[in-house]
Amino acid sequence: MRKQFWLYVFLFLTLGVWSQETVPVNEMYTMAREEAFEHKNYDKAIGFMEEVVKKAPENVDYAIFLGRLYTWDKQTDKARRILGATFKSNSEYEDAALAYASLEFWNQDSEKALEITNKGLQSHPDSENLLVLKAKVLMDLKRGQEASKTLNTALKYHPKSTNVRSLLQNMATGENLNEVGISYNFVDFKERFDQPWHLASLHYGRQTGIGPIFGRLNYGNRFGIGSTQFEMDFYPRISKTFYAYINGGISNDKAIFPEYRAGFSLYANLPAAFEVDAGFRMLQFDESSWTYTFGLGKYYKNYWFNLRTYLNAVDAEVADSYALTARYYFGGADDYFSVRVGTGFSPDNTSNNVLFNNTARLHSTNFALGYRNLLGQTHVVYVEASYDRIEFASDTFDDQYTVKLGYIKRF
Repeated sequence: MRKQFWLYVFLFLTLGVWSQETVPVNEMYTMAREEAFEHKNYDKAIGFMEEVVKKAPENVDYAIFLGRLYTWDKQTDKARRILGATFKSNSEYEDAALAYASLEFWNQDSEKALEITNKGLQSHPDSENLLVLKAKVLMDLKRGQEASKTLNTALKYHPKSTNVRSLLQNMATGENLNEVGISYNFVDFKERFDQPWHLASLHYGRQTGIGPIFGRLNYGNRFGIGSTQFEMDFYPRISKTFYAYINGGISNDKAIFPEYRAGFSLYANLPAAFEVDAGFRMLQFDESSWTYTFGLGKYYKNYWFNLRTYLNAVDAEVADSYALTARYYFGGADDYFSVRVGTGFSPDNTSNNVLFNNTARLHSTNFALGYRNLLGQTHVVYVEASYDRIEFASDTFDDQYTVKLGYIKRF
């Protein structure tokens, strides 16, 4: 009986070894991928791939995948050994550079990651993956100008890349640290007012290590009366996923601008080039008006879409506003055509946010077309024309026409 037992054990072990040895390498590779991606069983996937690499040590893709498995399983030393050796003997192979550089970047060695991506780009200067990774590494090293330049290079090679365009827009940085700009709004009406409104703005902005900051002086002239407002905008980067918008302003005449204004939004960059945000705006006229805003954005090839809502409580009712914006990019982040359709009032629109100084729930429909273009390397021009059908008082409507012109100089 004892002899039979040990015979069964011997046969089981022999058959197990025999069956593993006879499994084709490509099937074991498929099994490892299934365990890693479908079951998240990295231990089992690593077991398969270690056997695969022993049987086919000349296959670079197998070695890289094993290195990635070690990386995901936080076996950093093993990952570094196999990926480093693979890259050293195959430095011209794009995926070898990408896997090794990603490992070092994820383990907070951005200088080493930059060195690897630069070597990889020598053989593959148009690689979208390597250029994007290099830009992320440069941002981690607080080298925003170089990151922006790298992404613009990627955009030239891959003009329809959703990933590159999304990153370039969300980094909110440029190759120049400073900018000054001027804009002018001409607002006319069909019947309600004899005189047009005039709004002008002068701003200065600077890219800082934690995000861009802007100071803006606004001048408004309505009904022949002038007023000024000073604002500041700040876009701090919180992490690789989150950044914020912070706004504050003060005016000397609440008949044209709110006496005080404040705003905050938190933005999150999500996978698949989605972006969501939520925040508030406060305008202080005779009384304070609080509006809550939510937005969803999506990059798709050369397009950007954004759906935004503003919710404001008026006399126990909710005054809601909605806007759908679409942009078509024909170049970099400053080169696009835009169209916007919406209903209601936006506290971010200086042309008519004075209407928030009203206890009635008013209505509006609007439509706008815009164009923005980078000229040379440092000059940006933009123009927007819009139409609003506005309710200025209960059941009293008029047509508002607005033309906005602007210019920005970066240095």
